Amino acid sequence: MSAEEYKAEGNKLFAAKEFDKAIEQFTKAIETSDVPNHVLYSNRSACYASLKNFTKALEDAEKCVEINPTWAKGYNRVGAAQYGIGNLEDAKKSYSKALELDSSNAMAKSGLQAVEDAENSQSPDMGLGKIFSDPNLMNKLKSNPKTAEMMNDPALVAKVLQLQQNPKAGMQTMLSDPRMMTIMGVLMGIDLDMFQGKDAPGKPEESSSASKSETAKEEPKQEFKEESSSKPSSSSESNPAPSSSESKSEATEDVEMEDSSKVEADAAKAEGNALYKQRKFDEAIAKYDHAWELYQDITYLNNRAAAEFEKGDYDAAIKTCEKAIDEGRSMRADYKIIAKSFARIGNCYLKKDDLENAAKFFDKSLTEHRTPDVLSKLRNTQKEIKVREAKSYINPEKAEEARLEGKEYFTKGDWPNAVKAYTEMVKRAPEDARGYSNRAAALAKLMSFPDAVEDCNKAIELDPTFIRAYIRKANAQLAMKEYSQVINTLNDALAKDQELNGGKNANEINQLMHRAMSQRFAAIEGETPEQTMERVSKDPEIVEILQDPVMQGILGQARDNPAALQEHMKNPEVAKKVNMLIAAGVIRTR
Repeated sequence: MSAEEYKAEGNKLFAAKEFDKAIEQFTKAIETSDVPNHVLYSNRSACYASLKNFTKALEDAEKCVEINPTWAKGYNRVGAAQYGIGNLEDAKKSYSKALELDSSNAMAKSGLQAVEDAENSQSPDMGLGKIFSDPNLMNKLKSNPKTAEMMNDPALVAKVLQLQQNPKAGMQTMLSDPRMMTIMGVLMGIDLDMFQGKDAPGKPEESSSASKSETAKEEPKQEFKEESSSKPSSSSESNPAPSSSESKSEATEDVEMEDSSKVEADAAKAEGNALYKQRKFDEAIAKYDHAWELYQDITYLNNRAAAEFEKGDYDAAIKTCEKAIDEGRSMRADYKIIAKSFARIGNCYLKKDDLENAAKFFDKSLTEHRTPDVLSKLRNTQKEIKVREAKSYINPEKAEEARLEGKEYFTKGDWPNAVKAYTEMVKRAPEDARGYSNRAAALAKLMSFPDAVEDCNKAIELDPTFIRAYIRKANAQLAMKEYSQVINTLNDALAKDQELNGGKNANEINQLMHRAMSQRFAAIEGETPEQTMERVSKDPEIVEILQDPVMQGILGQARDNPAALQEHMKNPEVAKKVNMLIAAGVIRTR
């Protein structure tokens, strides 16, 4: 399951008040999520608070605001947890921070009012803060005979620690447990046993009712629904109950109304999706509009744009997506959702054949969130833009002007300008093989042989009968001392020339072939004839020819009858190998 699916399951369980199971689902969602998601921590905090586990609720709430410190709802979660713990001052700061970020946040206002009411209803701590601030407090209580046994009770120790942290919040605990009066006496250094009679002011049976009515505060009520990061709604806030039953009722009613709106909106969206699949786009658009009216979530706008796109109303889809982006920015929506809006605008412009705008909006989408699909669309669009630009530049007349200009520069020996002119020719007439061949000749003069070979290959690809391109390619390969490639190129040239022209260019090709072979097997400076022969005899191609059984038979016949060799030379493949052996000096001619 995905993080979104775990989250949805957690929402259902929360609504069913199965808070422990909801916590499990939100925990799985947190573990599955690719990146830390503040909404998931907020939702789990609400679950913990509903179970009165305010310590855990506070941990998740603080993690929520750590991930997204600009989200007002996160500070409401923190405030609710602190309220539950009894840290009223910190709760007030958190709710105030939420109002700084969102001045209209109803839950923050309600929570702040509840905190202030609680503060006003509490009595002074009667000096308890000073008494319980002693750092050696626990050691004193464990070593005193009157309290040593009591300190074995974890529940009582927890009450003492609560009083130490917040004397005001612990006043009811102080008055409701007779053991606390004993602890109080030990810390004050007086004997309070005298007060354990019928009228003792610390006796819980007589004082608890009054103290509850005066000092107790209501615990925060957790209201929750599926949170959407597209809108910082207050609907899933932990809602500290106001001091009066009337204000509590009003706050609860507001939340329930908003929860209901979201449910209705999602239902309308689901109906729209069903209509979309049936290709009833107008009806689907009406449903998406209704969903947006009920609850502002830009997913509804994106869905509407999808329907408008499929309907073919690309301008309307663009307008809807622009609204989704603007609304999403103000709501601090998830960047992935905004990225989808940008991508859909790009798709609309692609359909409108406006490639420049399509590329621009695909790029904006990738800035928000990088996905392989949008990246591929951007690259394909950019590629098509270049292709169209190249096609729009084609002009045969301008190409001929560039060719003549290049020829003039070449004749003058101005190779750089010749390359420039022939490049212009290639752009103006990309299907004319002469442009590439002519530029290869100029590049060879500049000793840019690899580029010359590349241009010759392009010329041969465009016109396989262009013998001059083969010869220029062989010359460039010879300059790079790529002798095997030279021979292969020239053999292709010979075969093509014989086929097309009856061997018209055979003399030039054979001379170039002889040059290549001579250079290949020529003696290196300072090398003796014996050393040259030894090096040549180890050449891989020479070794392969000499080990060929067919060639061994031909060479054997030639020793007894030299005229037989001439007959075998009529075979082009045999002639190629014999000429190589002659060039290498293996076969000597008189």
